[in-house]
Amino acid sequence: MDAFYASVELLRYPDLVGQPVVIGGGRRHQPVPADDGTRTYATLRDYAGRGVITTATYAARAFGVHSGMGLMKAAALCPQAVLLPVDFDQYRHYSRLFKAAVAEISPVIEDRGIDEIYIDMTDVPGIDVDGGREVARRIKARVREVTGLSCSIGLAPNKLLAKICSDLDKPDGITVVTAGDIPSRIWPLPAKRINGIGPKANGKLEALGIRTIGDLAAADPALLLERFGSAYGAWMQEAAHGRDDRPVVTYREPKSFSRETTFEHDLHAKHDREALSAIFTRLCEQVAADLARKGFVGRTIGIKLRYDNFETVTRDRSIDHFTADAAEIRRTAGECLKRVPLERRLRLLGVRVGAVMKADEAAAQTGRHAGEASATYAATLPLFET
Repeated sequence: MDAFYASVELLRYPDLVGQPVVIGGGRRHQPVPADDGTRTYATLRDYAGRGVITTATYAARAFGVHSGMGLMKAAALCPQAVLLPVDFDQYRHYSRLFKAAVAEISPVIEDRGIDEIYIDMTDVPGIDVDGGREVARRIKARVREVTGLSCSIGLAPNKLLAKICSDLDKPDGITVVTAGDIPSRIWPLPAKRINGIGPKANGKLEALGIRTIGDLAAADPALLLERFGSAYGAWMQEAAHGRDDRPVVTYREPKSFSRETTFEHDLHAKHDREALSAIFTRLCEQVAADLARKGFVGRTIGIKLRYDNFETVTRDRSIDHFTADAAEIRRTAGECLKRVPLERRLRLLGVRVGAVMKADEAAAQTGRHAGEASATYAATLPLFET
């Protein structure tokens, strides 16, 4: 999907179409409606904090703004950009809509996250007529009809090449690459465009004088094995030649469910106890809702903390039964919290439920309703532990 979160927000705020817009603000950055039907928006110019950009419109990207960039840095590049809060419930809603629209035409789908999928189009009628272009146009048209949003599609012999191609003609593009096109279309691209070559590996490649995918394809295999290890080095050269035999996997059982939040300002367990307690409870409720929505329960409950010095600690505890109950998750996560030092201020808090299983399978295994609430919320629910 093209600039997915930002595009969803533009459906809600059409007056911002064509303007630089950044998604990544908090609740205090909600637009304020006026009596005349207009809205007042927060801008990066007035932002203070250490949040990061989740995504940005293409108009904002033209200023050098991109996802993962700190909002303060983005403010220096594009102070006039509108800042909107993140609304994951809305993004998940549109994610379900676009995936269902694609499935109407080509149902063999691998879900790769909220805004991206792989599609095996091998057996779709008409795929051999023009290399899949017409089917791709139908998919794009159906997605736009259902969601009002655009997407970009890469058509290629395998997942690795399709991933690269899907980014070549954004937004709203269709890119077709065959095996014969690899030297002209793929090899001139930077090596880091291969999904799986991250910043560290790319830095090592550049130190060796390997900058493009073509350079990587022509590199001495022995050198790659020596510098990157046998498995990763061999994979690099295979990928550079466009070889990838991974199938489209239509279903993966999740291993865990988690929610976390980074605070705009560091919070202290004692001085900000009430605020942290509310955040902690909300994270537990969100994880419980995620479990319920997907039909899962879990037995291992844990927490994640990041201190103001960027040190990260985790703790978890396994219970003797499966649960998806928010109160029980909250109580067990609170017990984990007692096992970590809380003298330093906190910048991040997270809650995780692991060792998950489908609720009906867990019920059959244990002989009880695995999703049954073992506790209920009360006004005396403990605050953030200190």
